Amino acid sequence: MLRLHDTAAGEVRPFEPREAGKVSMYVCGPTVYGPPHLGHGRFSLVFDVLRRYLEWSGIEVTYVSNITDIDDKIIERAESEGRDWREITQRCEDVWYRAMDAIGVKRPTFDPHATAYVDQMVELIARLVESGAAYETSDGVYFRPQRVADYGLLARQSIESLQSGARVEVHDEKETPIDFALWKKAKPGEPSWPSPWGDGRPGWHTECVVMSLDLLGEGFDLHGGGQDLCFPHHENERAQAVADGKVFARHWMHNGFVEVAGEKMSKSLGNFTNLLDLIERVDPRAYRVLCLQAHYRSPIDVNETTTAAAAALLARLDAVTRRTEGLGAGTDPASDVMDRFRARMDDDLNTGAAMAIVAETVTAINRALDIDDVASAEPLVAAFRSMLAAVGLEVHGAAPARSVDSAAAALCRQRDDARAAKEWARADSIRNELVALGYVVEDTPGGTKIRK
Repeated sequence: MLRLHDTAAGEVRPFEPREAGKVSMYVCGPTVYGPPHLGHGRFSLVFDVLRRYLEWSGIEVTYVSNITDIDDKIIERAESEGRDWREITQRCEDVWYRAMDAIGVKRPTFDPHATAYVDQMVELIARLVESGAAYETSDGVYFRPQRVADYGLLARQSIESLQSGARVEVHDEKETPIDFALWKKAKPGEPSWPSPWGDGRPGWHTECVVMSLDLLGEGFDLHGGGQDLCFPHHENERAQAVADGKVFARHWMHNGFVEVAGEKMSKSLGNFTNLLDLIERVDPRAYRVLCLQAHYRSPIDVNETTTAAAAALLARLDAVTRRTEGLGAGTDPASDVMDRFRARMDDDLNTGAAMAIVAETVTAINRALDIDDVASAEPLVAAFRSMLAAVGLEVHGAAPARSVDSAAAALCRQRDDARAAKEWARADSIRNELVALGYVVEDTPGGTKIRK
């Protein structure tokens, strides 16, 4: 059984969907006002891996990830650049999906946009005002967290602790420092929608409540996102649903930070890195490998050393893929390997340990093929391919064929003859000749293969 860390429970516990064979997931998506950074890439990959593993396990997954297309940051950029806010959001959404496609993240089942749900958000806020869980001020509508008995659950703090640590703004009309905006009354020239409290726009914390419940229903299985969203964003979502009498997410899951030189990546620290820049410099698949090598709740450091190491492992996986072309099809995967792999993945999605099993399997495949033991290699090859499919890691087989000069082709035939005669020293000598000519030499069940 799959076990995942539940932020609300503060521990790893069985992940038990509300309906057998189906999983409903909601993962907070981007605010489309700029290019995606490495943190966006990581959370997208973490939940993409979880989704793919569930689907690989035979489970039907409904995956929802929203697009925040109205927000203070969007308005600020539109004003500073003298452009329409809708132009900003459309262009940034296009960039987002271009980056997600590049790193192999599957498109969501649904990607609801905040602007399409404003009417439903107004209805929710009206109910909260009517029940006394929210109140109007001169600049908007605010939520009263004190109305939720366990407010602070996801932060693992009491409401008193959260209040004592909150910043108090000058001339603030809020009743307490931790009250948060549900509706922001519009200033002149800002995009706005009608509401009982005047024209304005919804606060960020409200959109995911109505979207998730509309598309997935009450008691949906999992709500996820980066660790930075745990509080206040996810806590404030949960509070609104509870105050509205709704059963919200059954399980909460958050991934760790991305670090640069040991510091959390953020714009304020000046170490913000554009995801597109990274995938233009290295194979985009290497970022998935880097994320897979760490536990999803641990921080990862993204630098030249770690990306180079991920790229080196990726090259090794590609190499064994080329070497094993034509092998493993129709063969049952090695059961001992698959049992170990599933045990690691079911243990709080321990992809680091799972990838170690993948690496061990590559070694075993190469060892078997080095002695021409194809029968032993085939179930290992089938297991190798199945494990990579489970984590969504695409590997590349043979590159497009390039012409090989007649001399090199003759050396390949001579080397195959030497290996068949078990003349290993001669076979090694011919390998060295081919390497000196600039070829990469690979031993495959079909004989010596070379490429540049």
